[in-house]
Amino acid sequence: MINFNEKIVFRKFLSDNTYFFLLCAISLSLIVWIIQAVNFLDFISEDGHSFEIYFYFTVLNFPKIFKNILPIIFFISLFYTISKYEDNNELKIFWINGINKIKFSNILIKYTFLFFVLQIFLTSILSPALQDQARSYLKDSNMDFFPSLMQEKKFIDTVDKLTIFIQKKNSSKDFENIFLKDDLGNNKSQIIFAKRGYLTETKETRKLILFDGKFLNTDEKKTTVFNFSQTEFDLSNYLTKSITHPKVQELSTYFLLRCNYSFYINNIKKKYYKYNNSNILCDKNYIKEINQELFDRLIKPIYLFLIAIISCFLLTKYKETHKYKLHKYYIFAFGIIIILFSEISVNYAGKNSLNTIMFYFMPFILCIFTYLILRNKLIFKKN
Repeated sequence: MINFNEKIVFRKFLSDNTYFFLLCAISLSLIVWIIQAVNFLDFISEDGHSFEIYFYFTVLNFPKIFKNILPIIFFISLFYTISKYEDNNELKIFWINGINKIKFSNILIKYTFLFFVLQIFLTSILSPALQDQARSYLKDSNMDFFPSLMQEKKFIDTVDKLTIFIQKKNSSKDFENIFLKDDLGNNKSQIIFAKRGYLTETKETRKLILFDGKFLNTDEKKTTVFNFSQTEFDLSNYLTKSITHPKVQELSTYFLLRCNYSFYINNIKKKYYKYNNSNILCDKNYIKEINQELFDRLIKPIYLFLIAIISCFLLTKYKETHKYKLHKYYIFAFGIIIILFSEISVNYAGKNSLNTIMFYFMPFILCIFTYLILRNKLIFKKN
């Protein structure tokens, strides 16, 4: 049990660490978010989406950034706070109040559970849901800025399988000498040239009205050419080149678990599942990605406990001890290596059944093994 004095000193330590963590995590997340937001400007300049879509997409990606940097900031905050308390002789307050180092370490490990729950929530629920919502905005976007992309003497390939070239632009929707190339698939294509044309739009449609031109239809066997005085080219059916099919990172954890359960437990090796108007095939190839994603969401957060245990190795030496600074460098380097290892493990977790089992159990084994070493050092070795 923790008495009243112990609660006070622990509250001070944990509040200091939490404050430092939030300050660093939010600041770094905002910096990364701003850099990423600049990169996402391509959605406007090249893909023709509106500022509204751009804004929603960038904002909804913020939790993904936060959850990616959480482990490294958590380790740095613990390392910094423990080191600061040791350098300022504040840890002696704990020892004076009868708190031994094992008890202190156990409290930190319990405290880590809050960050573990936060990371699980971000990786398994919030981030996939918001990324899926962001992708939905792209999918439903009607490319409001399409007219602004129609520039003179520039090949426009904003929409998939269609290239547009305009020699002269009289206004935002009135053009001269228009060239269109439509890829019809199966080695077939249609090339359209028109001397004049204009863009007409309604809520549901977007069309190019073309005048005085030629159609050039080609395939593997023949080429057909014919003239027209006026024709309409419907742009409504063309999709943006932005990826609109859901990635595995955007699928719900429930969906991933259901696919995994169907594959391994029910032994259904190939099955289509409906997910937000998309048909997703759960088969041998896709299950590898799913195992990696489940590892990232549900298993990798366990490394937070290992990070906390490694940070507690700072308690095994006092600042007056010989080579104390070198001891700190070793612990910091080891913590960074563990974080990198947890990231690399994601790529190997789903390669085959053996890898999946090994990497899924790895953090549990490492946590137990490292904690036993820490406990042994704190009990049997002099500081």
